[in-house]
Amino acid sequence: MNPLTLIEKYYPHDNTLRRTLLIHSRLVARKSLQVADRHPELNLDRTFLEEAALLHDIGIFLTDAPGIGCTGKEPYLCHGYLGAELLREEGFPAHARVCERHTGTGLTASQITENHLPLPPRDFLPESPEEQVICYADKFYSKSHPDKEKTYEQARRSLCKFGDEVVRRFDEWHGRFGSIG
Repeated sequence: MNPLTLIEKYYPHDNTLRRTLLIHSRLVARKSLQVADRHPELNLDRTFLEEAALLHDIGIFLTDAPGIGCTGKEPYLCHGYLGAELLREEGFPAHARVCERHTGTGLTASQITENHLPLPPRDFLPESPEEQVICYADKFYSKSHPDKEKTYEQARRSLCKFGDEVVRRFDEWHGRFGSIG
């Protein structure tokens, strides 16, 4: 599978949004592969890491986020879930799991219900080491400033508004995957 072919399928004429997506996703892939290089004991699937990192945000075009050029109708929070639906239709269920589980450090059914989030009330938590690494790497980059890498402290601070559980999970991953850069 060539992830770029799927990106071109869903972003055929939108050069600005496609460029933003590719810059962000390539940086997340690079950081994910750095974790794999630094931690061979994790036995991470490098091919899957790269493919899934490139595709983790494929659903952004379906959302309403004008600041990054998204003109869809759905709330931006839904981009992972929507992207997962696309990837399942394309026959990539494992890649879809990364897509739907990378928001924040994952979402629980109770968080979705308690906060009235526009998602199905089920757990969207990264489970496999590859899912966790991609989710972790993603927190160092934003699509609104794709050329700037956040420090660990900046990434951590950006998660504080989502609660202690989210920050705890990020801290745990940082301890497991180590400082990468």
